[in-house]
Amino acid sequence: MESMLNKLKSTVTKVTADVTSAVMGNPVTREFEVGRHIASGGPGLSWRIYNGTKKSTKQEVAVFVFDKKTIDKFQKFEKDQIVDSLKKGVQQLTRLRHPRLLTVQHPLEESRDCLAFCTEPVFASLANVLGQWDNLPSPVPKDIKEYKLYDVETKYGLLQISEGLSFLHSGVKMVHGNLCTENIILNKSGAWKVMGFDFSISSNNPSEVEPSYSCKEWDPNLPPLCLPNPEYLAPEYILSVSCDSASDMYSLGVVVHAVFNEGKPVFHVNKHDIFKSFSRQLDQLSSMSPALLNKLPEEVREHVKMLLSVTPTVRPDADQMTKIPFFDDVGAVTLQYFDSLFQRDNLQKSQFFKGLPKVLPKLPKRVVIYRILPALTSEFVNPDMVPFVLPNVLLIAEECTKEEYVRLILPDLSPVFKQQEPIQILLIFLQKMDLLLTKTPAEDIKNSVLPMVYRALEAPSVQIQELCLNIIPTFANLIDYPSMKNSLIPRIKSACLQTSSLAVRVNSLVCLGKILEYLDKWFVIDEILPFLQQIPSREPAVLMGILGIFKCTFSHKKLGIPKEHLATKTLPHLVSLSIDNNLNLNQFNSFMAVIREMLNRMEAEHKTKLEQLHVMQEQQRSINISNPGHPSEETKGSSSSVSQLLRVHVFLYYVLQMSLTLEEKQRLAKEQEQAAKLRSQQPLAPQTVKAFVVAPFRIKDLTSSLLTNMTSLNNMSLTNTVRPAAVQGAPISAFPSSGPMVGSMGAPLANGYNSPMGFQGSAMGMRPTGPSLYGGMATTTSTPNFGALVQNPGHTSKAPDMSALDNLFTSNKPKVALNQMASMAPPPAANSPWLNQYGSSSGAQTQMQGGPVGMGAAQAGFGIQANPFFSPQNFSHPAAQSVNQAGVKHSTSVNNDLKDLFG
Repeated sequence: MESMLNKLKSTVTKVTADVTSAVMGNPVTREFEVGRHIASGGPGLSWRIYNGTKKSTKQEVAVFVFDKKTIDKFQKFEKDQIVDSLKKGVQQLTRLRHPRLLTVQHPLEESRDCLAFCTEPVFASLANVLGQWDNLPSPVPKDIKEYKLYDVETKYGLLQISEGLSFLHSGVKMVHGNLCTENIILNKSGAWKVMGFDFSISSNNPSEVEPSYSCKEWDPNLPPLCLPNPEYLAPEYILSVSCDSASDMYSLGVVVHAVFNEGKPVFHVNKHDIFKSFSRQLDQLSSMSPALLNKLPEEVREHVKMLLSVTPTVRPDADQMTKIPFFDDVGAVTLQYFDSLFQRDNLQKSQFFKGLPKVLPKLPKRVVIYRILPALTSEFVNPDMVPFVLPNVLLIAEECTKEEYVRLILPDLSPVFKQQEPIQILLIFLQKMDLLLTKTPAEDIKNSVLPMVYRALEAPSVQIQELCLNIIPTFANLIDYPSMKNSLIPRIKSACLQTSSLAVRVNSLVCLGKILEYLDKWFVIDEILPFLQQIPSREPAVLMGILGIFKCTFSHKKLGIPKEHLATKTLPHLVSLSIDNNLNLNQFNSFMAVIREMLNRMEAEHKTKLEQLHVMQEQQRSINISNPGHPSEETKGSSSSVSQLLRVHVFLYYVLQMSLTLEEKQRLAKEQEQAAKLRSQQPLAPQTVKAFVVAPFRIKDLTSSLLTNMTSLNNMSLTNTVRPAAVQGAPISAFPSSGPMVGSMGAPLANGYNSPMGFQGSAMGMRPTGPSLYGGMATTTSTPNFGALVQNPGHTSKAPDMSALDNLFTSNKPKVALNQMASMAPPPAANSPWLNQYGSSSGAQTQMQGGPVGMGAAQAGFGIQANPFFSPQNFSHPAAQSVNQAGVKHSTSVNNDLKDLFG
């Protein structure tokens, strides 16, 4: 690797040294930067050609350099002759101006070591292209080594040389004198140009119709650079020391032969015995063999044979050669027209540009890019011609690579992107938008291409807006998401809302529907769907466009509409649109089909959710039943169980207090505030903790019941649940509470004074009308409630001794249906001391000992009118204070607990 880098470094250093030494001190370097050595040309390929740029304008040029060291082997006077000959040729070229002659950008400059001048950008000489690589850099540049001339290039190149000779012969009355492949230069765009006027001969009488030329005798003693190339000279030049314009035509015939014969001329000349060689050549030309020209195209053989005629008068002149059928090629004619384009008016140009797209596919890419494209882009300065030129430029861009497009086309297109007049420019760009977005760099898209699209959406022309909306979906996948979200979509929405054209409004909706897949779900839900409700018109086409967007969003696998949005916004909007009077039957059916599809999916999704929730609740309930817990573990976790019970109880309080009246809520708030003060002053007594630990294994059951009750609250539905009868003698947990509570597995909790009084676990979601549901003692006094928790039958652990609390409650009795209550005679008042404290035990007082009370399910209990506990006057404080007078035996620990918790 290191050796390779060293080799590369040495090569670069050598090239730099050669360039520096070649032009060092030459005045050309003051104005021009000299680049790398690219080609060679001129007499004997003695001129080295470098690429370069003008320092002031950065204009590209070619720098021709003749290094005087290459002629050090000659004597001084010979050196002077060579230098004078070269200087004469450049000076003559500088004076001549014609499209077929090499254009000089900077005249010849001489320094001690070299001669140098600058011309238009050059690719190589024709001799280099045909395989003569003298005075070229080593290794030979790859582009020259692999260069192959296309037929259209050859034909048009020879036509250009013929036109150049016609200018010399007819225009300035001059004979070139050394026309050969070395003096034909291919410029950067591929045009063939004439140079090497070192041996040119001007007419002795330029004002006369028949010019005459004086020719110098061939001097073999002169250095080769002081003599023309003998292989391209006409025989009369050597044999009779005469020449005229026909001599150049002979040279043209040899050039044509060389082009089709791999750069080899017709005859090889022995320069040491040139007179003998020309005499032999003269004989061969007099009886020319058909095999001599067999490599030439058949349509040009006869003309070349005439050009190589021994008799000068037989040879066609330059003007005649430009008109031969061989040059009537569509490609050659097209290139010729481009070269004369500056002479045409706008009408002629427009007609030509209209037909050009049919010709471009027939031409080689290199010709199109380097010959036609520069001529087309030069017309961008003429706004009237841009609509005719632009389609051709974009057609060429399709065949270019991205690198070629960015380098050769985009710089000229950038100013055109900003042109708004004529309006056809915008239309053409919109039609080729996919090409522009594919090959244009991201930065240029953002700065030039997309602003043009935005202008089209805001254009005053309805046709432009329609076209833009129709085309946007074709390249939407090429637009970056931020630009689409922040710039494109808002303009489409604005065009839809502000336009007075139905076509624009409908096309806006269609456009949005087609590009939905390139947007994200929440952007569509938050920005697109609400926008549809803002559209003012109700034409059928608009309504169907709105429906289409909803349907696409709903059915697209990446988008979709959530069921909440369907229920609250989408379906109401679509239903209101579906009954619009403008819709016909088919359109209405389309609306209803989409609405039904949305309803079905919404129903399926929500039903699935509820089923899953129900399954989870059932699983949790079964787990709680099968795993009731272990006393030893419960004892260890008594502290956390108490905490959980307190949290559940507080939560129940907030849920259940929704059914209280305002007066009862105020009363409860005051009592709880007093209880909170007492609790903050006195911690929990040990007996209270023990009371909570008595049955902690039922906490999970209580939680499960709570979940079931909360589900019922959410659904706001009533369910009839049969309450299992309380187990006689089941242990009761002292559970202080500020409100009613639900027992294990959905069993009701007694209100503390009448054990059957409670509420069904699954029926706590409905609040009956009328007086407050919890208008009794359980909620209007500060006396705590105690819930009768049914012991789990599967639990085998020994229940704690709660005999001290058994006297507080009477035993439960079997359930009695509502229709049986009226016929039941009340038992003696002595059997129910709790009823005596409320007043007289007359027959008007209904016995409630064994009847279950439901919270809104009439069949599970009794209604509000049949329930005496819904009369608040029955639960006054004096009656509540008569508990001790009834002879009930209180437990000391319970009294202490109540005192600790509630003061």
